Amino acid sequence: MRQNGERWRAPYATDPGATRGRRIPEPSSPTRSDFQRDRDRIIHSTAFRRLKHKTQVFVHHEGDHYRTRLTHTLEVSQIARALARALGLDEDLAEALALSHDLGHTCFGHTGEDALHACMAAHGGFDHNAQALRIVTRLERRYAGFDGLNLTWETLEGLVKHNGPLLDASGAPVRRYAAIGVPAAVLEYNALHDLELSRFAGPEAQAAALADDIAYDAHDLDDGLRAGLFDLDDLATVPFLKALLDEIEALHPGLEASRRIHELARRVITRFVEDVIREGEARLAALAPGRVAEIRGASAPVIAFSPAIAEADAQIKRFLYARMYRHPGVMAVRGKASGIVTDLFAAFRDDPTRMPAEWSEGLAGASEARRARRVADYIAGMTDTYAVLEHGRLFARTPDLHWSPPSRGLPLTEP
Repeated sequence: MRQNGERWRAPYATDPGATRGRRIPEPSSPTRSDFQRDRDRIIHSTAFRRLKHKTQVFVHHEGDHYRTRLTHTLEVSQIARALARALGLDEDLAEALALSHDLGHTCFGHTGEDALHACMAAHGGFDHNAQALRIVTRLERRYAGFDGLNLTWETLEGLVKHNGPLLDASGAPVRRYAAIGVPAAVLEYNALHDLELSRFAGPEAQAAALADDIAYDAHDLDDGLRAGLFDLDDLATVPFLKALLDEIEALHPGLEASRRIHELARRVITRFVEDVIREGEARLAALAPGRVAEIRGASAPVIAFSPAIAEADAQIKRFLYARMYRHPGVMAVRGKASGIVTDLFAAFRDDPTRMPAEWSEGLAGASEARRARRVADYIAGMTDTYAVLEHGRLFARTPDLHWSPPSRGLPLTEP
């Protein structure tokens, strides 16, 4: 493990000088690597800017200190770069993948995705990873020579496969896609630009995926505590968290609650990051890859949690699911937000001219499936604020999404 933060590149890192290139060839930049250009294109995209007003758990107006998709994405990016630096991976590719991993999420967090998936049930459903691929390969319209961002093969394969292969060796869908199949958008693009769906993504994508898990665990604990959905004493039911709280009390007896929360969050991130580095070093040493292709062809991820931290991660997620994501107050707002998405989908599907001209263009006489997918693309791009405004424009009554967290929540008075 590197102790001084120096940059180095291992032989198994993804080399930007040996990229498989872009689907539409472009001259190389004299000042940036191909992965740096990918990162920059993602940051300057419309979809990235919209993350500022897209929800994680709490809707947009419940407090400026709660995470949004954008602040979450920046936290994931920081952790992904730290992992890549320590393991000798390409930091720019890891950063690009972290910055792009949530581009396909809808308004209102997972509530919006669930609602849109139900609306699209007859047309292949809705999947935020597949939507992110659609955004960066089709829906962004910024460049004169192509639709999308024309990202490198390595960034696209990492975007699609950061959680592992989508197909087994026989071509059958695996994991979450075993029951519903791989989304059509992924298969259609794969037919044009083979992303090797039955192989693992490169190590930078694996690092970005774990960075997402680490950021989620730490910041959802932080947000939930500050909102008063649970308190520090409740966390004693999670052995990993209890040990951290005991450590904080031993080092800083009687520390005020807001500082204890921050000390807890930073320790969660530190323990998880250090574990991934140790476990990654051990797995890489066992595999001894001389090039990145050997990592893609491995039978298991090389960047992973140890069994002990994987169990801690699972315990934290179970706690958050029961005490935060399914909290009655959160669920009440989720139900209203789901209704907004469902109403909008029906309104635009029945009369596409209610959408802006650039979205309704070419839909006259289009099939129901094509019309539904265009509507889903439009709604998926909406911010929380815009979705509420659009509902107010089309309907006489729009649900009030305001919700006051429990009174035991901490005052957010930081500058």
